[in-house]
Amino acid sequence: MIAILLQALAAGLGTCLGAAAVVMWGRMGIKTLSVLLGFASGIMGAVVVMDLLPTSLHYDQPAACLLGFAGGFLLVTSLDYLLGIRMPGHGSVHRYLRMGYLIALGIALHDLPEGIAIAAGYSTSTELGPLLALAIGLHNIPEGMATAAPLRAGGMSGGRVVAINALVSLVTPLGTLLGLFILHVSPGFNALLLALAAGAMVYIIMEKLVPVSMSNHRFLALAGMTSGFLFVARMNSFL
Repeated sequence: MIAILLQALAAGLGTCLGAAAVVMWGRMGIKTLSVLLGFASGIMGAVVVMDLLPTSLHYDQPAACLLGFAGGFLLVTSLDYLLGIRMPGHGSVHRYLRMGYLIALGIALHDLPEGIAIAAGYSTSTELGPLLALAIGLHNIPEGMATAAPLRAGGMSGGRVVAINALVSLVTPLGTLLGLFILHVSPGFNALLLALAAGAMVYIIMEKLVPVSMSNHRFLALAGMTSGFLFVARMNSFL
């Protein structure tokens, strides 16, 4: 269990890595960010299509799979909507600070089902868990950057920005711990949890990663998506 939690923590710390990049080197170029976001979406999409949903359906519980997928998608959609209606629309230093806090809260809420996904993946096989941790860690990097940029624009110190992202990073292993407990109590939840994580990831891909990466630089975004998808496909061929 300790090894699983450590990998979940490493995945969560991707948020800190992204924040540290903003603090150390300033705002990352649009082209670089577009490739990174595209690569993360390609990896997450491949994990959903090649691993999460097929494994969930393998338990021969299509109703649980459908319910979990819809539940995960709607849960993150609702959380995103609630955060969105609270975001102020007037430009000021305080607006940037509030925006950064809201983004951090949103990422923390997203990280919980992702931590559960790692637990569900490990309960299925020793290969799927690390693959999910890798995908989540990679997509957490640009999310950390998204949190750090407005906080820095609002005048927050670099140390405090990294500290906030460190707290957010802890949500992933907490989700993994929760997932391990649920699966220990009732292993039959495996199909539901895998599909739940798939639904949450699909929302993040469709509504967050792909639109931003494509708006920055369409060609580089597509190149990043393709590379990420092929990367996971190649990894799966060795498993």
